[in-house]
Amino acid sequence: MPLNQDVIFSCSIDDGHPSDMKAFELLSRHGLNATFFVPIRNREGMPVMPAADLREIASRFEIGSHTHDHCFLNKLDLPVAQFQVMEGRKRLEDMLSRTVPGFCYPGGKYSRVHAQLLRQAGFAYARTTTNLCFDSGRRRFEMPTTMQFYPHRRSVYLRNFVKGGRWHRRQAGLRLALENDDWMLRLYALFSHARKQGGVFHLWGHAKDIDELNAWPQFDQFLGHVAQRVKPANRLTNAQLATRAFLRG
Repeated sequence: MPLNQDVIFSCSIDDGHPSDMKAFELLSRHGLNATFFVPIRNREGMPVMPAADLREIASRFEIGSHTHDHCFLNKLDLPVAQFQVMEGRKRLEDMLSRTVPGFCYPGGKYSRVHAQLLRQAGFAYARTTTNLCFDSGRRRFEMPTTMQFYPHRRSVYLRNFVKGGRWHRRQAGLRLALENDDWMLRLYALFSHARKQGGVFHLWGHAKDIDELNAWPQFDQFLGHVAQRVKPANRLTNAQLATRAFLRG
């Protein structure tokens, strides 16, 4: 099948769970790009991958920060939020011996104050959990996504749609999400729409969820589908996506 010349694909995997290595292997096998957002610890008790695995992933993909302890920033006093942002990034950079340009808000919980905090801390961009978008958004520190790799109920998409704003730009995504009962058909339908309009398809998820869903074969199949339809130059990390979208500021 001919490669589409316009659609951009980016993928991000959150939380730094040891199962991220499975996502790393599959994304590598299909020649796709991705960003892994990793906390240093997870206050919810979930394990975080060891430094050796993190460095292996960093040899191929982008690593982004996810706070020090996987904390929801909107639940913290500002000095504590600042510590979580700064220390999480510092520890990652110490482990990797490289700059960490990107950040993802745990749980998608943040305010404009936190976006400004990230800017002041020297991050280049931040990713949210807003779904149903086929572009990179309007703000460098509030980049949206297209779909989470998870079988959400329709009500979840409706709440996300209402909360995320930019409703006129997300109506097509919502329609497709509501039309398709099966979550994998929903995934393919949204990707097909991105291809038709030459937009961005940003997939995100948690490797731990894929484990619990026993959905690694489906994840593998979808990545293969994407690799056949997106040219290599348009397979981007989140940082590359941000750079392309916000090159002028």
